Amino acid sequence: MTYRGGYFGQLGPFEVAGGWWQEVGGVAAAAEAALGLPVLVLRLLDGEGEGGAYGGRVRYHAESTEPPRTAPRTPDAATAALLGPAGRRAAWADADGLRAALEWAGERLGAPAGQVRQLRTWNLSGLYRLPAAEGADAWLKTTAPEFNAAEGEVIALLGGVDATLVPRVLAADPAAGRLLLAHVPGEDCWGPSAATVERTVPRLVAAQAALAADGRAAAAGLRDRTPRALLAQLEALLARLPEETDLTGGERARVAELVGELPATIRRLADCGLPETLLHGDFHPGNWRAEPGRPAVLLDFADACLGHPALDGLRARDFLSPEDWQHYAGVWAAAWRAHLPGAEPERALELAEPLYHLAYALRYQEFLDHIETSERPYHEGDPASELRAALRCGSARARS
Repeated sequence: MTYRGGYFGQLGPFEVAGGWWQEVGGVAAAAEAALGLPVLVLRLLDGEGEGGAYGGRVRYHAESTEPPRTAPRTPDAATAALLGPAGRRAAWADADGLRAALEWAGERLGAPAGQVRQLRTWNLSGLYRLPAAEGADAWLKTTAPEFNAAEGEVIALLGGVDATLVPRVLAADPAAGRLLLAHVPGEDCWGPSAATVERTVPRLVAAQAALAADGRAAAAGLRDRTPRALLAQLEALLARLPEETDLTGGERARVAELVGELPATIRRLADCGLPETLLHGDFHPGNWRAEPGRPAVLLDFADACLGHPALDGLRARDFLSPEDWQHYAGVWAAAWRAHLPGAEPERALELAEPLYHLAYALRYQEFLDHIETSERPYHEGDPASELRAALRCGSARARS
């Protein structure tokens, strides 16, 4: 634990509820209870999980926001190395950087920056809940602008079509990767009901169709993840596979073969009649938030880009049962057919499946390329996992 550059020893170990390493609200609360001072978790130091970044034993670097009652200590060499600077460290994983972000938010809310409830921190983002002067809470989200979308601009695009689809932006600093949002009441929609799917999916499809039709999506300066752009990026990734993944030589050869087949797949996908448009980029039910019986608000646009809508359409599949996925896919396809009667959305989902996994392999590699070494466990192995999933898609299609 540190305070303004001073080292004050280690806390714990202690058990916390929940298992995902990035969900640090319980960690911060337990540290505060042990220390008697407010604490914010800055970043992961190391961990041994039960599979991925989940469970097990984890160490974090935490920063007190008030002076400790004891004198600082001199850390041993190993601890000093852990607490020292590192390349590619996120701004919110640094005490001064996090303090600056909270002060920025506090100034815009008219509320003290110290009254903060931390919810999440990891290599991709930090999430904090703060009080506003008028009494309603707000959410501060921090991201790295080097490899993420300017979420405030994406929200403005979608909100220009359907204001109920997105949260209200209170302030944004895209150059610093800071976004301040009004509180969205309700719960995240994990395990959504059929009614929730039917209220949510067609609204995004309608916005995507409108943004494609009037050219706003193409003119918005979004990161290009259209099928042809993905093809070029995948060809560049192929040369890196030996050092970046544990794929065997045979698997790498099959990936190269699959990428070689993409031009024909992309032509067939274009023939399905769906337009390239703004993608949410991570359109699974955990990024929908709703009160019972009310339309969901979409959250987390860091992965937003210009691309083929079937990639958004496929995202929920990993979060639904086979039966719920069939219903979801039907709702998604019907929504697109309502806007484009001659389109073939079901075929687009089928054709896009290998491209979906290849696109996520690229995105996960992008994460790894931009994060410091201690936080690589969050995504180590993810590119290879997605490439193998793409190969399984290709094998299944060949058998059929």
